[in-house]
Amino acid sequence: MANINLKSAEELAVMRESGRLLAMVFDYLDRCIEIGVSTMEINDLAERYIIDQLHARPASKGQYGYQYVLNSSVNHVVCHGVPSNTQRLKSGDIINVDITLEQGGFIADSSKMYMMGDVTPVARRLVDKTYEAMWEGIRSVKPGATLGDIGHAIQSHAHKHGYSVVREYCGHGIGREMHEEPQVLHYGQAGKGLVLQEGMVFTIEPMINQGKAKVKLKKDGWTVVTSDKKLSAQWEHTIAVTSDGYEVLTLRAEEQI
Repeated sequence: MANINLKSAEELAVMRESGRLLAMVFDYLDRCIEIGVSTMEINDLAERYIIDQLHARPASKGQYGYQYVLNSSVNHVVCHGVPSNTQRLKSGDIINVDITLEQGGFIADSSKMYMMGDVTPVARRLVDKTYEAMWEGIRSVKPGATLGDIGHAIQSHAHKHGYSVVREYCGHGIGREMHEEPQVLHYGQAGKGLVLQEGMVFTIEPMINQGKAKVKLKKDGWTVVTSDKKLSAQWEHTIAVTSDGYEVLTLRAEEQI
């Protein structure tokens, strides 16, 4: 446990506010992401909203040398898609928008899938089942559970519906730094791995492929795609382990009961 930064109640309160603001970014983008918009326009809209309206910092910009405030991963892009002026969304596309935001010294991280226009039933099913898989993982979070329980829940749901789970990229601890310990794999064995305890905060962000799990990194050094060019989907939330379960710090308006 030496490398795990357990968050105090005061720190969690700040992270809760960062998460609330990040959810507001997605609420804003819901009105902006439409057919014909370029992924760079989405990036620029998010940047202006985070800075000018929320008075927060887009935490991805400048991280590891990355120049933009979000990742825009379309269709067979698994993760880390780079915004572009020439890539415009068209009917039938599915896109993952992944954003980080820092406020008060703490970072929140979340991503959401958008389905553009006339999306095929096959693509819609992948997006929906990936969302369900993320929630299977989230619902397994509680003190005394293990990281293996999270991975097993996600993997089992994905495999049950005929999908594969990307293994090269995973969730992560988060707080003052974007990437902290532990690593949160989206596959695994129930009862195995690190035991969860109150105060841990990490992301759960499964990448689920329509075809094989194998991926490859493009020459730009960022964009990860499926090797077989079949579709991939991803959803992400920042999760805190509470005394009796979990709290989703980045829960969006449409998800709240």
